[in-house]
Amino acid sequence: MHQTINFSVTGDSLAVKRLCTASSQMQEIRNLFASSDVCFTNLETSIHRYEPEIYPSRFSGGDWVAAPPEVLSDMKWLGFNLFGIPNNHSLDWSHSGLLRTIENLKRAEVIFSGAGENLAQACAPAYLETAGGRVALIACNSSFESWHMAGEQRRDLHGRPGIFGIEFERIRLISREELSVLEGLHKRMMREHDGWIETNGSRVFRFGTDLYRQGEPGEVTRVCHSSLELLANSIHEAQRQADVVVVSLHSHERKGLDPHIPADFQKELAHFSIDQGAHVFIAHGPHVLRGVEIYKDCPVLHGMGNFFYQCELLPKAPSEFYSKFAVFKEQACTADVYDYRVNNGGILGETNPDYFRSAIASFSMKHGKLNELTISPISLQFSAHRASKGTPKPAAGQEAEEILSQIQRLSEAFAVSFTRKKEGMELRLA
Repeated sequence: MHQTINFSVTGDSLAVKRLCTASSQMQEIRNLFASSDVCFTNLETSIHRYEPEIYPSRFSGGDWVAAPPEVLSDMKWLGFNLFGIPNNHSLDWSHSGLLRTIENLKRAEVIFSGAGENLAQACAPAYLETAGGRVALIACNSSFESWHMAGEQRRDLHGRPGIFGIEFERIRLISREELSVLEGLHKRMMREHDGWIETNGSRVFRFGTDLYRQGEPGEVTRVCHSSLELLANSIHEAQRQADVVVVSLHSHERKGLDPHIPADFQKELAHFSIDQGAHVFIAHGPHVLRGVEIYKDCPVLHGMGNFFYQCELLPKAPSEFYSKFAVFKEQACTADVYDYRVNNGGILGETNPDYFRSAIASFSMKHGKLNELTISPISLQFSAHRASKGTPKPAAGQEAEEILSQIQRLSEAFAVSFTRKKEGMELRLA
């Protein structure tokens, strides 16, 4: 690669309605992306028209999220040309909904990665041609139900549609006394598959689906070898076929109780990806901002927050949506449920201002290394009416200051320093 490739990266786009391309706010966002060769977002919705063959799953990733195919045209108009699609909502509308989403993405000529008709397709890199060089995207997800994972195709049987899932182990650290209690319960209950086991090169005590070992109270997480192998294979393919390789991870997991701190395995996966040949690592999913890390001269974005969070505008939902939160009459509509959720503390984050603080990371890559990086603060209009709430616009004033200060503080944990640019309205890598 001899030329510079300019990137703009956002977090999750849970967009469920058409964008108003005539609005000044959307024009301002479009202008922010105008000089980028690559504009990335994680598309956190299914794309379909509720066709008869598409059925809602019994359980969803929160709500049963869907958007009409025209949203893809609006997102492309805004500037997005590279999409990650695996997340906790990918199978909200069962396998038929995922397949229709893939069909609509292809019809819209959208470059995407992370899901497919079988495991090989789900893990395959997607390629975007730019003036500065070829960019590969490998997208994966750690927050999913076991049946969401795509299945491998055999010579005598087709595979299973699904996502590229990253599996990880969660090991709880407990005292010697607590461990003794578990060992005693194991013996008393004669649980055949429990007890001390070797996994990922270390000895742990398995009790049910949980893993334990002695240590200071807390937990550690680590990626399973099988997932590392899948990811490494995809990266090794992409690095031979593209100038810049991007790995995208959707992950809700956290370290302890603070959603702004990524889980151990996310940092492990980021470093592993770059060690294997990736040049950019992008994480998203926890709905909040996280810090920026620079590893071996490559950017690691641990979380840019939501970019669209139109979580109160879905027009349709299955019966489970209504029974999930309270008892509603037969003639109830989705707006009734949203009113209930807001009035009861914001059950899915509707009243959490942190969910409506966002940012765009703009950076350039040259010879596979980070050249420069800036952060622009974005508001999702937390105080606006539901019709506009969750739609991005450039942040200003006190809100912009809070967003930039938060990213500065969270990045310090990774020894990354920023300086202020444009009268305090941007952060620039020091």
